[in-house]
Amino acid sequence: MELDDQVCYCFHISKRKILNYLRIHEPRRASQLSDCGGAGTGCGWCVPYLKKYFAAHTAGTLTEADPITPAEYEAGRAAYIQAGKGKPPS
Repeated sequence: MELDDQVCYCFHISKRKILNYLRIHEPRRASQLSDCGGAGTGCGWCVPYLKKYFAAHTAGTLTEADPITPAEYEAGRAAYIQAGKGKPPS
């Protein structure tokens, strides 16, 4: 995923916005990323990714590179929603 790709599809939050939020606000818990435009509070698909970014930031190992492509990420979310594991906000 590139910096301008969406991490939170429910609230249209990009990876760049998440990384900047981490850098500027230095949250103490991963759940505080919800203050970044509501990320992670919709269907829940992005929560594991938000936790991963938080953990990497805390460890000082956060990089802009991500092994997953936007198409793979989007397909994973679609399967997650279709399986009934989350519901996007109306």
